[in-house]
Amino acid sequence: MSTSPTAGGVPGELRRTLGVPDAVLIGLGSMIGAGIFAALGPAARAAGSGLLFGLGLAAVVAYCNATSSARLAARYPASGGTYVYGRERLGVFWGHLAGWAFVVGKTASCAAMALTVGAYVWPGQAHAVAVAAVVALTAVNYAGVRKSALLTRAIVAVVLAVLAAVVVTALTSDAADASRLDVGSDATAGGVLQAAGLLFFAFAGYARIATLGEEVRDPARTIPRAIPLALGVTLVVYALVAVSVLAVLGPDGVAGAAAPLSEAARAAGAGWLVPLVRAGAAVAALGTLLALVLGVSRTTLAMARDRHLPHALAAVHPRFQVPHRAELVVGAVVAVLAATADLQAAIGFSSFGVLVYYAVANASAWTLGPHEGRPARVVPVVGLTGCLLLAFSLPLSSVVSGAAVLGAGAAVYAVRRTLTARTP
Repeated sequence: MSTSPTAGGVPGELRRTLGVPDAVLIGLGSMIGAGIFAALGPAARAAGSGLLFGLGLAAVVAYCNATSSARLAARYPASGGTYVYGRERLGVFWGHLAGWAFVVGKTASCAAMALTVGAYVWPGQAHAVAVAAVVALTAVNYAGVRKSALLTRAIVAVVLAVLAAVVVTALTSDAADASRLDVGSDATAGGVLQAAGLLFFAFAGYARIATLGEEVRDPARTIPRAIPLALGVTLVVYALVAVSVLAVLGPDGVAGAAAPLSEAARAAGAGWLVPLVRAGAAVAALGTLLALVLGVSRTTLAMARDRHLPHALAAVHPRFQVPHRAELVVGAVVAVLAATADLQAAIGFSSFGVLVYYAVANASAWTLGPHEGRPARVVPVVGLTGCLLLAFSLPLSSVVSGAAVLGAGAAVYAVRRTLTARTP
């Protein structure tokens, strides 16, 4: 496939329409999503007063992953992300395994985000609302990535406005107490590590920029700028939100709240803000779902081009210039999962696959030479170690099911290779 800066109308390639602002917004739409509304409670239950340390650890791992992904994406600006990097740097098998982990894990993430939309919009009909959200956003993606970028801009603006209102309201209220940020004896290394694994789920969106490598203008310049910018903005937002919520509720209050941001607004005496927070959570989940479906379909496209998935999924729509068959199949699978899956199980399963995906990215970045934009050696080492550590700190059921699915992916690769070798 061509990796030239512009597609130039070559059949089978995607149209390059995204600049740095649009790429950053797609990354923000992926990261500043439902995770910040939902992950603080479970993370506080794991880390207690060490919650901010967990957030910092998650950010360090995310930074290493983002740096490795940015350097690789600039060199290989094609749809597929780490599927392409692993294939080119480590071998076909590792690319296949990364792509498999991404598609399976992020498909589960799509279902989780759709269910989050349903839970906030209409709890009594969460599954039905989730399916409707998947259908609607699949239609948006089908109409072209540019329209997706425009919708993402609006979603990010709404979510940032809601989060800013929570932060300002909480920090300026009489209920805020800086002593609640102190770290006590309840914070343990294991708890902080588990909290980091939970909070990493909220950061894992910058890869959307890399998987759109074939649709950005001047990828060697755009991708390395967009990924760190999106990650930096997200970290600042998350830190402000976590500090404000902790200052009002304290670690125990955050741990015991089903919706910590709503509870923080209520505790700060701003009951009028609670419905807006609920609406913001639903909009955030929609933004994350939009970007997730976009990224999964592009990785599916790349794997289908190389026949690791059915080749029919490699088709690009002649008018909209999007991988329409891949998007429809991904949308259909996510809709089925959204109608049947359990939210917590979907998140745990997804996290394992995502961390394995980034582990391959860091291993791939290690192989880059100085003339290829290699990051400092410590970056992929810390990223790889952190990914594996967080992956195996997840609940045992998530580790076992995730490992089983990866094993199935490896078996598919072995069967395909055997059949290919026997073909005359």
